[in-house]
Amino acid sequence: MSLIVKVGKKGKRIVKKLIAPAEKHSVSYTRRIERVKTGRRICAMTFDDGPMDIPAAPDRFGGTSLTDVLLDTLAEFGAKGTFDVVGDTSENYPDKAGKVGSAAWGGIQYDHYPDINQDDKGGVVHNDRLIRRMLAEGHQITSHGYRHIIFGKKPFVYGARVYLGTMDKAVEDLEKLDVLMQDRYGYTLTMHRPPHYVDRMQDGFTSYDVCDKMGYQYLAASFDGAGWLPSTLSDPEAALQAEVDAMVEPMRKALEKDPEFFCGQIIFQKDGYNMGKRTPVAFGLRKQLELLKAWGYQVVTVDTLMAESPFADVGRDDPLFEKLCGLQRERAIVYSDNCLRLEAPMTCGELAMLLAPKEEALGRRWEEIRRTGKRQSPYWGAVDWCVRQGLLARGVKADSPITALPEGLFAPVENYTRREVYRAYKGV
Repeated sequence: MSLIVKVGKKGKRIVKKLIAPAEKHSVSYTRRIERVKTGRRICAMTFDDGPMDIPAAPDRFGGTSLTDVLLDTLAEFGAKGTFDVVGDTSENYPDKAGKVGSAAWGGIQYDHYPDINQDDKGGVVHNDRLIRRMLAEGHQITSHGYRHIIFGKKPFVYGARVYLGTMDKAVEDLEKLDVLMQDRYGYTLTMHRPPHYVDRMQDGFTSYDVCDKMGYQYLAASFDGAGWLPSTLSDPEAALQAEVDAMVEPMRKALEKDPEFFCGQIIFQKDGYNMGKRTPVAFGLRKQLELLKAWGYQVVTVDTLMAESPFADVGRDDPLFEKLCGLQRERAIVYSDNCLRLEAPMTCGELAMLLAPKEEALGRRWEEIRRTGKRQSPYWGAVDWCVRQGLLARGVKADSPITALPEGLFAPVENYTRREVYRAYKGV
């Protein structure tokens, strides 16, 4: 099954490249954070689906829980992790387990963490000690959903899965975990990774809308740590070794080819079983950290990474960096893939996102989606507000390059690249 998943993912990428239009990114309050621009040898590691209060598999740590093993290993190297946690999957019944080695190993209709019928050993609800340890040791906690239910349909691999389907249901699920972390620990969640990266929902909204509603950024990753995929080898010991090698060797080869390869990258890991019900991460993490240390890297939280630069294509060496950092805290100026594309022409839709207040840009678009039941341009609400304020001409097309700027809000400019418009912006 792991081979099927690998081939399926590769095939999907090929089909998308050949017959589907290239993904069109738009300026957005929510950005997909995969990596940031920096020349420093710092990177982040994220650990999905935990915490997990049962031993590693195989257990070679005297019964210590997997999450404790990961925390012990990180502490030994002075590394800080980002734990993308679930709340509690014990409500995800009735259900039954799928075949070990398949994507449904822990449940056909739902996910169950750390395993089906062992939900009381996983999640924030049942693991107060582990959450408090993460926080005490300086790790970041992010949201992976309360019940880890996918947002929309995912026919390939998860065709039998129950999905939420609407923004309201997705927000309700995320709010349960958000409130739990706030009430129990006084901790504010700032990032979310949608379960299995399913973004589109059947009511016209997406996970980006959900993150906008929650005030989160979309946590993704740029390098797969590979501990989630099982080996197809039949011998358990050989399979484990192959899985550990799959975590370490791609990292080694990347560093040997380019010592700067991991600068600003986010590495994906798993705090739980892989599809073969083993935990290669318990053994491979140490080897990965040894490699990174040998090449001069420091592993930090995603928050720390974003404090170095919040953008994927602009770093501290850019003369506009400080102004852009300030602007992105208040206005939507960055594309959904976390790039600024400063040398591209500014469009009317992008200008509208700069000028419209957040509540107007988002609220008006959401109202239109609910009214029509159809997906709308990411710029619909911002353009509508700007037109009504007389800042843009009625009938303007969002993708048209701008030819003039509203008076009083900008210093004079000679061209209308995104860089020059942001440089000239004086504020509303």
